[in-house]
Amino acid sequence: MSIKVQGFLKDIQGASRVTEARRESIATASSVPDPKDFVRELADKLHPDHMTFRVQSIREASPTARVYRLVSTDGHLPVFQSGQYLNFRLRIGKSLLTRPYTISSAPCDALGPDGYVEVTIRRNRPYLVPDYFFANVRVGDELEGNMPFGTFYYEPLRDSKTVLALAGGSGITPFFSLAREIAYGKLHGLKLTILYGSVHHSDIILKDELDAVCRDCKDVKVVHVLSGDPEWDGEQGFINKELIARYKGADDTVMFCGPLAMFKLVQGAMDELGVTCRRFRHDVLGQPTDPTTIPGFPAENVEKLFHLTVRRGIQEDVINAYGGEPIAVALERAAIPVDTHCRCGECGYCRAQLIEGEIFVSPYGDGRRMMDKELGWFHACSAWPVTDLTIKIPIL
Repeated sequence: MSIKVQGFLKDIQGASRVTEARRESIATASSVPDPKDFVRELADKLHPDHMTFRVQSIREASPTARVYRLVSTDGHLPVFQSGQYLNFRLRIGKSLLTRPYTISSAPCDALGPDGYVEVTIRRNRPYLVPDYFFANVRVGDELEGNMPFGTFYYEPLRDSKTVLALAGGSGITPFFSLAREIAYGKLHGLKLTILYGSVHHSDIILKDELDAVCRDCKDVKVVHVLSGDPEWDGEQGFINKELIARYKGADDTVMFCGPLAMFKLVQGAMDELGVTCRRFRHDVLGQPTDPTTIPGFPAENVEKLFHLTVRRGIQEDVINAYGGEPIAVALERAAIPVDTHCRCGECGYCRAQLIEGEIFVSPYGDGRRMMDKELGWFHACSAWPVTDLTIKIPIL
């Protein structure tokens, strides 16, 4: 990319020329308003506020995971990058729930009249939304949501040409998308090595698909690391400092996606290996199901029941909130609409204001601005009640 420099005086006088041109345009413009705004139209295409997806197919990705292929009912899928996610709006019972899932298909799969996106959903333990998908969602069903979201993607202006990806469980999805994009020839010169941690060879998510990509593309390599399969003839144990050092190049960009417990181990390894912040990037960190594992969490409050006064405009509701559940979960259980996206505290869509009471905010993924902290704003998906509360949330 090159920038044409006109010269010192011409460049600094550019603002005045633009101002004069704008004044001339206003003076000669029609008095009849033009409702069309091409910038707004482009923004709506790139970041639609609402989309309806139709389930085109469902296939098994492992004994505990399924791939849901989705097409847009209006034929338009916005462009996205490997690592970004789709946010579903699901009506389950009386509650409207929003849940994010990383897009596991490649960006180029979404192009053209037959374009599609895929999400890979795992259910290896009872959990509300995966249970709902496995039990209720069928081919032909329509689902509400929108996309794309997230900043966890490869950026050639920032990242190196060699990437070492560290994945655990369903954390393989952004890297599978990236591997497919490389195999399609859309990211020229990029080489990807994935260290993929699973428990047993019988339940490796997307294993057949990963093997196919590696066979077809020499720039993608997958190393499976199994922690509970003594008969496995490959790498065993956990992804630790020694294993990372064995596969990491001198200037690799290291990218991580996996459970919080795994992140703690990987972060320690990065520090010991001297990997700089510039060369280590991770996806948003989901809050643990057991909040007592979060440093500083008041464990004595887990079973306590608090009263949560919720203000929305002139409406005020009082609901119950347990000390062991995020405030967003209490709102959803009470069928009070709350717009969550990342579900881990980074994106800010569920931003709310604390009027009265005390909360605990998770240090993992705390994406609040300093001014928000000073004025009592918090993200409902990553905050727990410590006392009875009064909060204010947007009207949806």
